[in-house]
Amino acid sequence: MDKVKTDYGEILDDKSRDEVEIDLLEILKALKNKIMFILAAGLLAACISGAFTHFAVTPMYQSMSSILVLSKETTLTSLADLQLGTSLTSDYTVLIKSTPVLEQVIENLNLDISYEELKAKTTITNPTDSRILEITVEDADPILAKKIVDEIAEVSSDYIGDKMEVIPPKIIETGKIPVVRSSPSVKKNVLLGFVFGAFVCAALIAVNAIMDDSLKTEEDIVKYLDTSVLAVVPDRKDYVNYSKRRNRRH
Repeated sequence: MDKVKTDYGEILDDKSRDEVEIDLLEILKALKNKIMFILAAGLLAACISGAFTHFAVTPMYQSMSSILVLSKETTLTSLADLQLGTSLTSDYTVLIKSTPVLEQVIENLNLDISYEELKAKTTITNPTDSRILEITVEDADPILAKKIVDEIAEVSSDYIGDKMEVIPPKIIETGKIPVVRSSPSVKKNVLLGFVFGAFVCAALIAVNAIMDDSLKTEEDIVKYLDTSVLAVVPDRKDYVNYSKRRNRRH
């Protein structure tokens, strides 16, 4: 008996010195056997993420106003000098988010926020091949978001006309009161939660399969111990269960 234990220990020691190989087929098999656990973990994480997004995260709303950079009153000279409005759109973008404009908006609406906070709420975009600037304001209050974006458009139009000594840009669209939240997206967070939960569960199962060095089948003995199997002892539990089923039939 001691001789058998010694030989088995020597075999294990020799195997431990070898480089550990990761059997991808075994990992895939382990993942397949635990697929229901992976899906359950993904669904649980998705539910938690969706509930947290819906009840704990403050929804944000966006309202947009747009102004026309170049109107028909703009002279041909200015069009040539400013390369058909390309430079104007860049200048207007800077001026709209400038300190004097935003501070005037804060004063007019009596907002309890700083210039930096209002600037962070404001986004200006220029649609491709257009002479239009879109001003977007995001806030937790949809009504306040509309008021702010309309005020920014009004104040910036007057400010640009005064400082650049040009015809003020025309407001072609005022903001609307948003009814749908812009962020966070419940659907997106639910999907991310499902992917995260399933990934974490799959990773744990894969790590457990890699770290599990126990021998479960005859093939494992041949593969890892490099020895043949002389005999197989039946599992006593299987025999007892088989006997019980047989007795019930009789």
